[in-house]
Amino acid sequence: MIPDNVDRALGAAERDAAVRQSGEIERVVSASSVSSSSSELSHRGQPMVRVETQRDLERHQTELSRIQTARSQHTGTVGRDPKSKQWKRPLPNFGGDKPYPPLLPNQEDYVVEFDGPDDPLHAQNWPFKKKLLTAIMLGFTTMTASFGSSIFSSATYAVGNEFGVSSEVSLLGVSFYVLGFATGPTLWAPLSELKGRRLPLVISMFGFSIFNISNAVAKDLQTVLITRFFAGFFGACPLAVVAAVFSDMFDNRTRGIAMTVFSMTVFTGPLLAPFIGGFITESYLGWRWTSYIVSFMGFFAFGLDLLFLCETYPPTILVGKAAELRRRTLNWGIHAKQEEIEIDIRELITKNFSRPMRLLFTEPIVTLLSVYMAFIYGLLSTSS
Repeated sequence: MIPDNVDRALGAAERDAAVRQSGEIERVVSASSVSSSSSELSHRGQPMVRVETQRDLERHQTELSRIQTARSQHTGTVGRDPKSKQWKRPLPNFGGDKPYPPLLPNQEDYVVEFDGPDDPLHAQNWPFKKKLLTAIMLGFTTMTASFGSSIFSSATYAVGNEFGVSSEVSLLGVSFYVLGFATGPTLWAPLSELKGRRLPLVISMFGFSIFNISNAVAKDLQTVLITRFFAGFFGACPLAVVAAVFSDMFDNRTRGIAMTVFSMTVFTGPLLAPFIGGFITESYLGWRWTSYIVSFMGFFAFGLDLLFLCETYPPTILVGKAAELRRRTLNWGIHAKQEEIEIDIRELITKNFSRPMRLLFTEPIVTLLSVYMAFIYGLLSTSS
């Protein structure tokens, strides 16, 4: 029996979705197109065959959605626009008395892509057990960072007595930590879009732990305040990046539950820390152990992230894939889209410093929400 036009259309769409590498958005067979084709066949007197299309349509939509996401990530990354950076010096010679080589025949043919919607390299295709363990590990990392914000509030009186200042002055240790929370994402968020999620998380947890150790052995008040600020600066990375990791791993059906769990870890730390800090401060350990314990938790999270955390950001995964293909095929034209990005400091400052400030002071809804969230988080961080 000769397959009818509906079968051929679905088969062609499935083959195109499996072998497509250019990343172009194509027209996918939809229910309306199938029904229109079926109506045409009925008018011609040809028999109609009922075909199960739901699975094919879901797979095509998954691939199209990931293509759209990859394009938006690439377009929105700092340094993507080649016109954003104006070169003032002339183009240097190629060297070795050699002329400039010709451009690649078709640059898109050398850009690596994922191997269809079921590629195991993509974080959304990881086994559920791996996703769950990664989520638990990053949940602990986030809770550690938020835990360190308010555990110091129970030690303010002891710090004031030791350094001869009032409790209001010693409370600046909490304020400086939260100030680090506010300024840290301006570095960690763009870094996670340029170098992936894993690198900033590993670096930040190491710095977070080091500065908490420094705070625990501080000999004067200014050292306490400075180390608290940088502990908050490094600790802000999980709060800014872990949500993006969850977005990389979970699709639209499960992302809401994952984000709910992430939000719970953010607020669990400030709720538990004052009680634990109060027992530590009143015990024979003293206020310095409020920082020692946080640093131990930070080093543990650093070890977990360093040893077990895999990269989840799709453009960075493709960079690693392209590097492996270059080494094994010796074709140095193979690359990922992410490797075409050139960093421009002026664009970086515009997108990550001046634009947020403009939104904060010129958009009333952003200003009001920021004031409200600052008040709520202040209550969480200073409750003791």
